Amino acid sequence: MLLLTRPSTDTLRGSDSRQVRCYRSEFRDRMEMRADFQTVGAYLDRHEGWFRRCAAPMEVKAIDEQAYALTLGRFGNFGFEVEPTIGLRLLPQNAGNYAISTVPLSNQDPALADLYDVDFQANLSLEDNSSSDASEELTAVSWDLDLSVWIHLPKMITLLPDGLVQSSGDHLLRQIVRQISRRLTWKVQEDFHASHGLVCPPRRRAAF
Repeated sequence: MLLLTRPSTDTLRGSDSRQVRCYRSEFRDRMEMRADFQTVGAYLDRHEGWFRRCAAPMEVKAIDEQAYALTLGRFGNFGFEVEPTIGLRLLPQNAGNYAISTVPLSNQDPALADLYDVDFQANLSLEDNSSSDASEELTAVSWDLDLSVWIHLPKMITLLPDGLVQSSGDHLLRQIVRQISRRLTWKVQEDFHASHGLVCPPRRRAAF
């Protein structure tokens, strides 16, 4: 791992330093639940159960009744690596929509706050897809994620072409987001059906 120099006192998001890079990724997915809208909503409302189970093996620690500290795993580029931990707040349901947003970590090491910053904005939307003859109750859950990561890179990396540094970081973040999001989607779908004694639908490709 390369040694780091401390950035200026400016926040990473507002910095114009060449050593500060912002990488972004989006993810879209959809899963089917074989139950009615109210049953799926009641399950998602009790996030203190499913979120911790389904986020594994990522480390999850409760901050309060609605928020968690989540360690995403290693993010590395050109020999430089960080292991971001972010605070996520799971907001209460609003007419079938669930928002997840970033919250500050009060106990975060100040040195890490100078090294990276993460903006995680996600939404789960429920849609009643039950058949008209009520022979099968189905609820579709759409999952949307917009993720931005600001990283203070070692000065050595700024000697590389800007386009290479940016494109390689964006590509790596997309891979991480795809892996984490697909796994979380599958595990939520499987956990819901297992906890309700239902047969889980087959996995489907993400819509990205």
